[in-house]
Amino acid sequence: MAVQIENLGSVDRKTTLEFARADLAKLREARLAKVGKTMKVAGFRPGKVPKSMVEKQYGMQVDFELQFDKASDLFYELCQKEGIPLAGQPRLEPKSELEAETIAFDVFFEVLPEVKMGDFSAAEVTKYTTDIGEAEIDRAIDVLRKQQVHYHARGEAGAHGDGGANTAAQNGDQVVIDFVGKLDGVEFAGGKAENFEFVLGEGRMLPEFEAAALGLKVGESKSFPLTFPADYHGKDVAGKTAEFTITVKSVNWAHMPVVDDAFALSLGVAEGGVAKMREEVKENLDREVKRRITSLLKSEVMDKLNALCELDVPKSLVTSEQERLVQSARQDLMQRGVPNAKDAPIPAEIFAEQATKRVRLGLILGELVKKQNLAATTDQIKAEIEEQAATYEDPKEVVRWYYSNPSRLKDIENLVLEDNVIKHFTSLAKVVDKAITFEELSKLN
Repeated sequence: MAVQIENLGSVDRKTTLEFARADLAKLREARLAKVGKTMKVAGFRPGKVPKSMVEKQYGMQVDFELQFDKASDLFYELCQKEGIPLAGQPRLEPKSELEAETIAFDVFFEVLPEVKMGDFSAAEVTKYTTDIGEAEIDRAIDVLRKQQVHYHARGEAGAHGDGGANTAAQNGDQVVIDFVGKLDGVEFAGGKAENFEFVLGEGRMLPEFEAAALGLKVGESKSFPLTFPADYHGKDVAGKTAEFTITVKSVNWAHMPVVDDAFALSLGVAEGGVAKMREEVKENLDREVKRRITSLLKSEVMDKLNALCELDVPKSLVTSEQERLVQSARQDLMQRGVPNAKDAPIPAEIFAEQATKRVRLGLILGELVKKQNLAATTDQIKAEIEEQAATYEDPKEVVRWYYSNPSRLKDIENLVLEDNVIKHFTSLAKVVDKAITFEELSKLN
């Protein structure tokens, strides 16, 4: 008898499967015999428990398992035979008794939706361009210098000078202080410290605190009121005004290394000195610009694809993606060392919107790749791996590292596939070139 598939909606389907209970007889005997070999009953040696006792205790369970397995096998055979584009796992519901001669199951399932592609030529996307000049290279080198900053006491002569005649604390100085805070004249928990160190101007402390320390010299003290923000992490003092007194123990000025060949060597530039260092800094900035511009264009293209295409998203796929995001969040918490992260409740509902968007895009990309033949080729994958490997000291080892792991290779394949989609989309859409500075590019999400 031909199996009928009932249409319950755009992606929802239902079918009923039937088979004879007698078809499972041999499997049932074998399963019960296997259970009997490990079943433990007082008074009987292992493997010697009477069949009647095995039947009584495990008969219904074995029937249940075998019937579900049989229905599942029949369903997947049906999907393969009829070419059903199954989305997610089916739901099987028995509609007959375990002891019935004819066993019947209703199977509820979802199929992959039809994706209606919009008019890509009606879309407009922005492609940013950024030039790296000497000023950008200088700023990048200043960041590298600050990473090697060290401090000297103001007013004390040394190999790098004394920091100037003014020994008062200035922005950029490292200060070491003692402080005590009081609420209504009473010290509060966390409001007192000795030899507390911070750098003025970094924004680590509350503005009132930094303003009070600014301009003080070693040995000087100052009292001032400080109102904690209403959302301050310390709930006992949040929104309250405390009276603080600080005493400066030391004021240290920042010395950054001079940009010379020795500095270049400290960054790993063995030959070529400052000129080679600037060349390498520019190469790194150019790579960062390319990465940022590609990422921004990809994000905009994906958003436009999501908006231009119509489809009904199967709930089963969204549920699976939500579960995957929950597990990913849990792993992240565990890696951060969050206590009880393994058992922390993480509601799947908070990922509903994100999961739906991901599933939608996945279905859209899959359809687009199939229709436009945009799958990543072997040569494209090889070229991408070699380009990434070129930035490392031993490119051959990096290439081997990628090809030795199917998961890493799949990541590269997906990256190339997305690039193919972007190229296809931008070949049809209106692309607006926009020149911006490196600083502006860095601030874009």
